Amino acid sequence: MRARVQELVLDCGDPAVLVRFWAELLGGDPVDRSADWSYVDPPGFVRLAFQRVPEGKTVKNRLHLDLEVPDPAVAADAAAPLGAVRVGGLVTDAQGSFQVMRDPEGNEFCFVTG
Repeated sequence: MRARVQELVLDCGDPAVLVRFWAELLGGDPVDRSADWSYVDPPGFVRLAFQRVPEGKTVKNRLHLDLEVPDPAVAADAAAPLGAVRVGGLVTDAQGSFQVMRDPEGNEFCFVTG
């Protein structure tokens, strides 16, 4: 049997806020199905859904998105007004560069090149 990824679901405190943040980063129109469930269908990517849960985030994510961009520093600057926060500095090695970020609820993601 082979399964197909239908969507990635992120637990969160405020689905309406997170769906708008990610829609700004990736494209697509934010959809609020209810106060507890929102989603966006970014062009060329699987649906991202946001589900309200009662508990807050307490540890580092075990899964995160790497978003390819021409320049991670420029992307980080552009994402900051949307509510993203840098984690540490830009890392560059022989494979390329990356900048670790957090979304408005603290979920980690990276802007990457290479």
